[in-house]
Amino acid sequence: MDRAVLDSLDREHLIEIILAQAAMIEQLTRRVGELEARLGLPPKTPDNSSVPPSQGRKASAATPPASKRQRRRKGRSGAHRAMASNPTQTVEMRASSCPHCRADVSGARQWLCESYDHVELPPIAPEVTRIKLYGGACPNCSRRFKAAAPAHMSPGSPFGAKLHALVIYLRYTHGIGFERLSRTLHDLFGVEISEGALVNMLKRATVPFAAQANRIRGDLMAAPALASDETGLRVGKRNFWLWVIHHKDSAVFLADPTRARRVLEDFLADHRPAFWLSDRYSGQKGLARRQHQFCLAHLIRDAQYAVDAGDDCFAPALIALLKRACRIGRKRDQLSDRQLAFYNRKFVKKLSELLRLRPTHEEGIKLHKTIGEIRRNLFVFLTNRALEATNNASERALRPCVTFRKITNGFRTEWGAKLYADIRSVLETARRRAINPLDALTSTFNARPLLCAQA
Repeated sequence: MDRAVLDSLDREHLIEIILAQAAMIEQLTRRVGELEARLGLPPKTPDNSSVPPSQGRKASAATPPASKRQRRRKGRSGAHRAMASNPTQTVEMRASSCPHCRADVSGARQWLCESYDHVELPPIAPEVTRIKLYGGACPNCSRRFKAAAPAHMSPGSPFGAKLHALVIYLRYTHGIGFERLSRTLHDLFGVEISEGALVNMLKRATVPFAAQANRIRGDLMAAPALASDETGLRVGKRNFWLWVIHHKDSAVFLADPTRARRVLEDFLADHRPAFWLSDRYSGQKGLARRQHQFCLAHLIRDAQYAVDAGDDCFAPALIALLKRACRIGRKRDQLSDRQLAFYNRKFVKKLSELLRLRPTHEEGIKLHKTIGEIRRNLFVFLTNRALEATNNASERALRPCVTFRKITNGFRTEWGAKLYADIRSVLETARRRAINPLDALTSTFNARPLLCAQA
């Protein structure tokens, strides 16, 4: 707007223009202040937020001065491989002649001087069983008949349950692509399987693995407490979510296009566990009949961010309190219920004292408000042994999935993602029950439940 236009305007129009400009200046000034304050905040890192470790910037460590560099340690006995508890065979060697004077010592008394293991692989070759089904005509009714196929060797796919298990193990545990997997099977085992046949093997796995995952879900429905977490998953050109719900020796994974609460509600149906453990994501709240425990590790990182931002009133004391609670949680098996109840009262009292503090820093105020809203969800684990102080078990269960996602970049089809979730359910449950992964995969193909390994 130039001067000529302004000269032509009356007084009222000029006042309106000035007021509009003043409002805009005030708005822009406020926005500049917000941006300047944001520039002054510390960056989000894996140590003070939920940023995954892989996205954290890792600075080079400074070279320590010569006076503090590690000096050569005194010698000690080196580590060695433990000998096998049940060797396949034992070879005893006795000397026949003296290596010094060549005298015959075959009749002399000899004692054990050294014992060691020699480990070798036997020849690896596929075991091919030719099935011949005979039949004929019934002499009684004249109708044709044919002999039944042997158990677990039905006609159709020529590949058995153990070979299916090996393919799934190599594909979904080690992230081997189909081309390299086909080559690996040929080079190591002498089995010719095309890439298309590998895909068909995985499609045949959908039914038995879905059934096994459903059996594991039944075990979870009897648990007094459940824990959950989720991570991203790429399916085709869409973003999916991979959920894990677990307790003790059972875990179920779910692949779904949404992160909404509906996923957990569909999994639970009408069931509600007494307790739940998770982070503070709202989609996981309100699913427990009695109490919900929030992950203290997440809260400690949030408090650390407030410390990094400049709060020295509330956040440091909160970190000390939560870390102390975690230490008590790690040694619960050494404490009685009465002692845990004492610690619970002690921590609740200390938290009440902390909440009476009045931080002045913006991040401290925000953290203070959050803790005040969730104070009843911080120390539930002290009086309920079915819960943990942190949700780290969920993150450990999801870690192989994150690694697989980075190797493969996800899935092309939705059925592949759902199959992967069922396979992870079997593998994670097998790990917790001390079952060999190949045995667990084979049992799943043979429609057998996953029973805990015998000690």
